Amino acid sequence: MSVININKNNFQEEVMNSTKPVLLDFWASWCGPCRMVSPVVDEIAEERSDIKVGKINVDEEPELASQFQIMSIPTLMVIKDGKVTNKAMGARPKSQILALL
Repeated sequence: MSVININKNNFQEEVMNSTKPVLLDFWASWCGPCRMVSPVVDEIAEERSDIKVGKINVDEEPELASQFQIMSIPTLMVIKDGKVTNKAMGARPKSQILALL
């Protein structure tokens, strides 16, 4: 599956109502570490059909960033059954991102 761009309009449907675990990447275009993590997140989305992968641009979606108290980016978050089950801040290697799942 490809990465889904998440915004406040599709958040409920794509994330909270998802039957699969969702890996969310909170990012911004000006953030260097975010640019390092982005291709890894894209790769995971292509390889894993058992999860959903979404990206939230914190500059375009400040309400969602605030709702999840995002203080630093990139922040990766796993949501299962509408609840946050894991969270990590900063650039991570692929193995550590997969370990969050």
